[in-house]
Amino acid sequence: MSQVKIKKGHDIQIAGVPKKELEIPGQSQTVAIHPTDFRYIKPKLLVKEGDNVKIGTPLFFDKRNPDINWASPGAGKVAAIHYGPRRVIEKMIIEIDKDEESVELPVLDTAQILESPKEKITEQILNAGLWPMIRQRPFNKVANPSTSPSSIFVSCFNSAPLTVDLDVALRNRQSSFRAGIAVLSRLTDGDVHVSVGENSISETFMDIPHAKTHSISGPHPAGNVGIQIYHIDPLKPGKIIWTVEAQHVVTLGGLFLKGVFDPSIVMTIGGPAVNKPTHFKTRIGTAIQPLIKDRLNDGPNRFISGDVLTGKTNDKDGYVSFYHSGVSVLPESDEREFLSMLKPGSSNSRYSLTNAFWSFRRSLFPFTTSKNGEERAMVPINSWENVLPMDIFPNPLFRAILANDVEEMEQLGLLECDEEDFALCSFADASKIDVGAVIRQGLDVLEAEG
Repeated sequence: MSQVKIKKGHDIQIAGVPKKELEIPGQSQTVAIHPTDFRYIKPKLLVKEGDNVKIGTPLFFDKRNPDINWASPGAGKVAAIHYGPRRVIEKMIIEIDKDEESVELPVLDTAQILESPKEKITEQILNAGLWPMIRQRPFNKVANPSTSPSSIFVSCFNSAPLTVDLDVALRNRQSSFRAGIAVLSRLTDGDVHVSVGENSISETFMDIPHAKTHSISGPHPAGNVGIQIYHIDPLKPGKIIWTVEAQHVVTLGGLFLKGVFDPSIVMTIGGPAVNKPTHFKTRIGTAIQPLIKDRLNDGPNRFISGDVLTGKTNDKDGYVSFYHSGVSVLPESDEREFLSMLKPGSSNSRYSLTNAFWSFRRSLFPFTTSKNGEERAMVPINSWENVLPMDIFPNPLFRAILANDVEEMEQLGLLECDEEDFALCSFADASKIDVGAVIRQGLDVLEAEG
């Protein structure tokens, strides 16, 4: 096992860390899938409102790549299809039946998986509607099944604040996880890289066959798969790498071992506004309401699907996004501290830049949604460089993107980046600039250039 030590970064000391206990919330009566969660696709519906579906029934496909479709995470009736501007499909809601049925596919054990050609493995995942669980770098989009990646990465270490502890989530899931790794090994002629936190005690991640295991240590964003790719098998022009979430590896393994799509997943509810933060066993696309019931402090709150750095603002009647495995809740606040700039340092009421860079503060901090100011002129004080564990010049890259200089973007390494890797730069930036959003803007430009 190789060791990768990340030195730059920062673990945000935010209150409301989920307890390492696994609970089962109240039954969600509906689940949803958001086609807008998937970049660069053009969805075409395969069902309409009122249709009955099984778990695994295709709901829509990508008009740009018709072989890729999306499976229903619940069995029941298509209760609603929500459209946005220009008839863009924003959300599909499934009303769950008491007795759910699943679409059945062939069953293969691990030995049969390892003997199967790539084409057969690919066909089964596509037929099950689970191909979107495999994403592609650069651009962090749904992988193209007709390409062959140089390697596949699985991060089994979540370093972002308030995220799922994968030791808890994948407890007693070794057989499905190993089958999922065997599946991935048939999809590439290169290596399957599995990155595990150095303090992990899970048997699931020990002695994983058909993969190269790496021990990862360091502050966030050490758990980001993009950072791991950069330090283990860096992207180069023309190179393609696929990535899969650790819990989705289990889903893919279960697909072959059981012949059905099991949409169950472990999620978290956490944040300063949550009085009983914990882990839940639920399903992909679950409603937020059952997770937050009787767990919130009084007052207005902001609900985030995902972690506080890279998640999406939602509402209490919304649904968790496809790639997210948690809900973060922060108290809403627009209060401004009088003459706050004259109070640098370690006040008990402030999370100072000094503490953010050097981790002097060890107690948990009750963050709110207040930004303590609006976006202002950019001041290059190395705040981005201090928390970005990549040998990339973020300031010149940022300027190249704003100038729409495609050639310079590529030369400065934009194709190795993803906005989640720059989320901590946004947090540390004194100018309140959303650095990650600008990185995504540049990636969209490069992707459109083709």
